[in-house]
Amino acid sequence: MAAGGGAPEPRVLVCLGALLAAWVAVGLEAVVIGEVHENVTLHCGNILGPRGLVTWYRNDSEPVFLLSSNSSLPPAEPRFSLVDANSLHIKSLSLGDEGNYTCQEILNVTQWFQVWLQVASGPYQIEVHIAATGTLPNGTLYAARGSRVDFSCNSSSRPPPMVEWWFQALNSSSESFGHNLTVNSFSLLLMSPNLQGNYTCLALNLLSKRHRKVTTELLVYYPPPSAPQCWAQMASGSFMLQLTCRWDGGYPDPDFVWIEEPGGVIVGKSKLGVEMLSESQLSDGKKFKCVTSHIVGPESGASCVVQIRGPSLLSEPMKTCFVGGNVTLTCQVSGAYPPAKILWLRNLSQPEVVIQPSSRHLITQDGQNATLTIHNCSQDLDEGYYVCRAESPVGVREVEIWLSVKEPLNIGGIVGTIVSLLLLGLAIISGLLLYYSPVFCWKVGNTFRGQNMDDVMVLVDSEEEEEEEEDAAVEEEEEAHEREELPKEIPKQDHIHRVTALVNGNIEQMGNGFQDLQDDSSEEQSDIVQEDRPV
Repeated sequence: MAAGGGAPEPRVLVCLGALLAAWVAVGLEAVVIGEVHENVTLHCGNILGPRGLVTWYRNDSEPVFLLSSNSSLPPAEPRFSLVDANSLHIKSLSLGDEGNYTCQEILNVTQWFQVWLQVASGPYQIEVHIAATGTLPNGTLYAARGSRVDFSCNSSSRPPPMVEWWFQALNSSSESFGHNLTVNSFSLLLMSPNLQGNYTCLALNLLSKRHRKVTTELLVYYPPPSAPQCWAQMASGSFMLQLTCRWDGGYPDPDFVWIEEPGGVIVGKSKLGVEMLSESQLSDGKKFKCVTSHIVGPESGASCVVQIRGPSLLSEPMKTCFVGGNVTLTCQVSGAYPPAKILWLRNLSQPEVVIQPSSRHLITQDGQNATLTIHNCSQDLDEGYYVCRAESPVGVREVEIWLSVKEPLNIGGIVGTIVSLLLLGLAIISGLLLYYSPVFCWKVGNTFRGQNMDDVMVLVDSEEEEEEEEDAAVEEEEEAHEREELPKEIPKQDHIHRVTALVNGNIEQMGNGFQDLQDDSSEEQSDIVQEDRPV
């Protein structure tokens, strides 16, 4: 090799190439990895101590001079320089710098050292593509539950990178879907809520160990499984009507729109489904419709309707209470939607004075049925009109109840008076019957005696029948004799026989006997007169 400032002669380089080829065959090369746009230093062996003359070559089809420790030989490019008088330093690497480099050192002997430089690039510009259902305004991806989602990841790198997918659910650690050097895509066939989270694509350059990753959030949406529900209620502390619509069970929350029917006038839109309406917007029988929609369907959405109704009142118009007693006033509200607020008032002269619960006033309410119980009724304090009022945003209804407070009645005196009057009337009727109809009294007497008396008389007659027949003749003779001796006693015997017929229950004989008795009495009196008359 010439000592001048020119490059080595061609025949010297040819000999050097042959030697390098033999040396490479031996396999004594070192490997150095560099990255594009970075700097790298190639060392000339691992020798300690003083160094000799060092010259660097690059092995292409033929050796190419790069740099020498001989200052008379300039470097092939400004990017090349010596470090520690023996190592080759290359600035701003490019892919073209990759290859075999040879270091020649001449000290006591000539030594050759070969270095294999590998240049890595990337990974750069990772591109992740997720074929989801849609994209939110902020760029977040979402997929419908049960749908299929395709994932792919690409990156520019030399050599080609190894791609690995990672998944991290909310509040959990990351887990790998596996890695592959040739396949960088996969699919999830049935998305479910537990697959919602962050998906990360990691591209690793196996040569430089440099890696890059891109994380994409994927949400899994699903509509509510059931129909929406809506209702109306009075707003707390005011006469405004609150419309509420709920469609629970989905993710994310649906959108709500309240419209007035008929007409379709929009009352309000919100994510909460709550709207406040004033009394001027309400009327009896008016309908309001809640229309709901969800980001993943159904396209037609869902709806529910509420109808506003005013209250109707039903109560007893009059109630009575005795002094010192208790009374309960009832009031029933029907047809009101939303349910009405029920109040009790004393009268119409002070309609805003509401009766409050106290020791004398007990107020209860069961649904739309209200009661007011007044204890220890007082005529001065409690008698008068009471008002049951039902208040709702649709209207106010009132009903009046008159309470009459009376002194308690003397029940004992009333009963005694009634009994006395009954006894007096019975006595008067009995006297009239005895005075005007004595025959009726005999019938009544017979009725009270019953059938047993006749039976007794019949039994007596049947037992003494034979004795009476025997005594009949004797009695006739005695009567005839007595008639001759005592004519005045004869009517008495006849009278006795006729009375006996009456006792035996023969009413007709009684009448006839009574008439005969009168006739006999007249005849007897005539006979007596005749007997007393002188002959």
